[in-house]
Order: sequence, then C-alpha cells, then structure tokens
Amino acid sequence: MTFLRVRIGVPQLALLALLAGPVASASAATAPAAPSPTVEEQRLDRAVPREILERSGFDAVPQRFTRALGSARSYGQAHKLVVRQGAALWKRAVDRAQGRGPAGGDLSRDDDRPLYWARLGMTRAVRTWEPRFGLTDGQRAALLGELERTSRGQTSVRYPGGDRLKRVLVTGFDPFTLDRDIRISNPSGASALALDGTVVETAEGPARVETVVFPVRWQDFTDQTVERALRPYLKHVDLFTTVSQGRVGRFDVERTNGAWRGGFADNDNIGVTGTVPVTDPATQPQWTTTTLPYKAIVDADTGRFPVYDNTSVTEIPAGGTQPVVRPDGPTPGSTARAGGGGDYLSNEIAYRVTLLRDRLGRHDELPGGHVHTPVLQFGTGNTDPATGTVTDPGFVQNRLDIIAQVRAIVVVAVEQAT
Repeated sequence: MTFLRVRIGVPQLALLALLAGPVASASAATAPAAPSPTVEEQRLDRAVPREILERSGFDAVPQRFTRALGSARSYGQAHKLVVRQGAALWKRAVDRAQGRGPAGGDLSRDDDRPLYWARLGMTRAVRTWEPRFGLTDGQRAALLGELERTSRGQTSVRYPGGDRLKRVLVTGFDPFTLDRDIRISNPSGASALALDGTVVETAEGPARVETVVFPVRWQDFTDQTVERALRPYLKHVDLFTTVSQGRVGRFDVERTNGAWRGGFADNDNIGVTGTVPVTDPATQPQWTTTTLPYKAIVDADTGRFPVYDNTSVTEIPAGGTQPVVRPDGPTPGSTARAGGGGDYLSNEIAYRVTLLRDRLGRHDELPGGHVHTPVLQFGTGNTDPATGTVTDPGFVQNRLDIIAQVRAIVVVAVEQAT
C-alpha cells in the first residue's frame, strides 16, 4: 500500500495500524490486483470515441466519476456512488435525446453513442480502480453490475398505476461491429433513448413506453441479464418489442426465434457457438414465436422504410444432419440453427424474452416479439471508416427516420393488439 512506503517511525506506524483497524488492514492485504480494461473499454483511447464524447459534452462524465470514485473511503460509499451516477448517466442521455437540457455540443441529440462511450469510461474506471481500503473480486463485480444496470435504464422502468395507460416495454442495443467501423451508432439504442418514459397516443388510448438497453456481449446473456432485467416488468406490461439493427433498407418483424448461437464475435471480440443457455434446459424449445400483430404492422404506413413479415429460418430437419433454409418457418421436430433474425444476439434476445413470456404463462395474452430496424448508414461520400467523419446530415436523417418509424410501429402494435 502507498502509505506504508512513507518514511515514518515505529510509534507512528503503530498508531496508523490502530486507526486503520484490523478489518481495513486485512482487506487491503488480501485484495486482488485490479484487472486490465476489456477489449471494449480499450477502444476508448481511439480518436473517434474521444471526439464523440467531446462533441456531446459527455467527456466530463467519466472524468467526474473517476474523481468521485477516488474519494470513496469504503465499499459502501463506492456502491452508493455507482448507483447514483449510473442512473444519472441514463437520465442525462434520455434528456439529451428528448430535447431537455443543454445539448453539450454540436453532435445531434438523437445520437446514442455518447451514452455508450461514457458508460465504458465509467466501467473502465471501476475495473481498474485500486482503493486503499481494498476491493475483492466479488465487490468489484457487484459495482460493475450496478453500473451496467443503472446506466442502461434497467432499474428506472416506471409505469403509473391504474388502467388509463397501456404499458409498453421496448429494448435496444449498444453499437457493435466497432472494429469494422468505430463510428457506428445503433438505431435501436437511439430509439430506446427517444422513447423512454414517453406517452404515445393511439386509437385505443395513450400508451406509456419504457425502455432499456442491453450490451452486445455473449457472457452477459449467458449470465441471464435479460431475464433478470425484464422478468419483473413482463408480468404486467400490455405489449413488448425487442429491437435491434438488421438489414439494409428494411424493417423486419421476425416471426420465429431459434435456440442457437452462431459464434459471431461480440464487442469483446468473443464468439460463442451452441444452444442458447437458459434455466431449465430440459423444457427448452428449439423455437419461439412472435405474438406481435405482424400483419397489421406490415400493412400499415409507418414510415420511409418497407416492413416485412420475415418467416425464414435455418434448421436441421428431424432425422437430418445438415442445415436447411426454410422460407416458411421451421418444420416439426427440427433443430434450430438460425431464427428469422439470424443466430446473433438479436435473435437471442428475441428468443429469451418470448420464452420468458411463455414460461410466465402469457403467450396468449401478451403481444410481443422482435423488430429489426434498417442498418443505419452514413451519408453519401462518408462511407470510408478510415477517412470519414463521425457524423453527417444523411446519417442524422437516417437515424431520425428510423426512430420515427419505430415509434409508429409501436403505435400500430398497441392499436391492433388491444
């Protein structure tokens, strides 16, 4: 410890030991060294994340958090700080997206990337922090868990009592494929920020929308983060939709979700292949299905991009050994290799939440499923990640159009599901 290296006499050293107490000394002596930043956190040192944070005013968030964390004198103080500032980050991002408070810079308010990169600055601070009072692996993990949950809106879902408002739950994702283009934004996360806590008017009356955002990391899903976050709310909502970024130029309502991970690398550059791990695997189905009013959504004029009812899956047929694409959905007894939404975390969140819906006994009463947005593209002349800018007017307009269409799809779903 640093203070033990100070040149002091024996009486003073004894006094320090007495003041510190046996618990503090023991924890400091046994505390493991702080781990290194993750692959995801290491990207913070590149120019694009720094520019995004500076042009939104979010660069001050991890800086202030790191200073405050360094002032914590106990695990209890650190825990309270993490919960408070994690929730404040989510609120700040939502307020910025919805036009409340200062923009903090010239980056458009609809941008989801400041939240993503600021959160990573905070998690890196916790991960690499070595307080003098000592921190066990379990305590560090608990702090990181609290920071993830609070800064993703997972602890701030609030619905008013009574039946006056319909209750809608929407989920989004972080940006991903960042090694391909670190400038990437995720319109599902941007939609979550734009919709959180809003009331949308429908022909069936007003609906309150609450949103949460999830990481693009296999391990978090293995650890049941989706089920823990959504189970309390899924028992009571009137409609849900998980949302992610999908194909170029189109929305898809995914009809079927498969119990298979295809191995594509996540934001920590980890790939996982195999059956989706869930509790009680003995009763795990190979497929789950949407209960969203997909035909009405497809037929409605919700915005600029066409919307498709995507029924295709990839399966190994009963008795077979090789994957086969089925345009009209799975056949009886088949084994999943890809749902309509593929075999990545988009498919997995859809599978997990619809399975949770079914295990809660709400299949026939709760409309829910997955919507894929179009790929958010940069404007003409700004497609090269090596030379392009972090934003442009076409990029902003594409994101705004996608957000507006997600909102419109929610409205249609509420109207038709009632």
